[in-house]
Amino acid sequence: MDTGLIDHFQRRITYLRISLTDRCDLRCFYCMPKSFSEYENPTDWLSPEELGRVVKAFSRLGIRRVRLTGGEPLLRRDIKDIVHRISSISTIDDVSLSTNGMRLAPLAKQLHQAGVARLNVSLDSLRADRFKAITGGGRLERVLQGLRSAQIAGYAPIKINMVVLRDINHDEVSDMVSFCLKNNFTLRFIEAMPMGSAGRSAVPHYVDLAEVEAELGKCYDLEPAFMDGGGPARYVKVSGTSLHIGFITPMSQHFCATCNRVRLGVDGTIYPCLGDQYSTPLGPLLRNGCSDSELSEALCRAVCMKPERHSFNELPTKVVRFMSQTGG
Repeated sequence: MDTGLIDHFQRRITYLRISLTDRCDLRCFYCMPKSFSEYENPTDWLSPEELGRVVKAFSRLGIRRVRLTGGEPLLRRDIKDIVHRISSISTIDDVSLSTNGMRLAPLAKQLHQAGVARLNVSLDSLRADRFKAITGGGRLERVLQGLRSAQIAGYAPIKINMVVLRDINHDEVSDMVSFCLKNNFTLRFIEAMPMGSAGRSAVPHYVDLAEVEAELGKCYDLEPAFMDGGGPARYVKVSGTSLHIGFITPMSQHFCATCNRVRLGVDGTIYPCLGDQYSTPLGPLLRNGCSDSELSEALCRAVCMKPERHSFNELPTKVVRFMSQTGG
């Protein structure tokens, strides 16, 4: 009988993040260089059937939450099939999705009906010209339309993810709080990470989120809070409102000791740690007709290679792959 996925540091792994594609229809400068074109061949992507099999294997070992990411996961034409297969696994308690929102409006209702319960939408600026500059050509109005469609579809919660960047969007922190208060969204601030050359280009704009929290504390009465979700955010609540604000601090206050997740790349590569180069390829194993027990053994071996913590601070050039290749 399976006893669960427990790494060498006694962390129980219950959360799987799956990159459905390494492609994206935006070019956020801290994520993917404009000139990047070294994508995985679609013939190497895990199919809906293969994804379903891998998630079932993970679920037998204790995975209970799945987040679908990218790149931009809504670029997958078979995403509804993928969602349905994963949400139909009885031991998976939660299926969520991270998106840039550009393609969300026409798909929001269908994906919610297929089984996606929660939604994270990247939104680094509320100014159309600035949003276009940060994302390499994105249209803010399309994201706002997607958010409106998601509200109508019934997602709860809808979380707005904002990477705070000095001299770029740091001055919009209060505007984003007001926007989320008005629209009943949850807000999460994120520190920039040196993932690949693109991520390292954001290092001069890095903001310690303790600074952001202190700024907000001057304007709002903040109280400690909790939100279910399985992720690394530390939350506060604006007193007298329903607004929860999360702080994701991989650089200033890493949360490695409580990390409960692994990532699965679009080609079936397992990444036990976002901030480490080690990986385990599952694609060849799946396509060579491995048994369920062989697949489970491979998953356990991969988790056993999960390091105690990332080394972003000490070795900022260690991780050479881009965020879009790993799954955010």
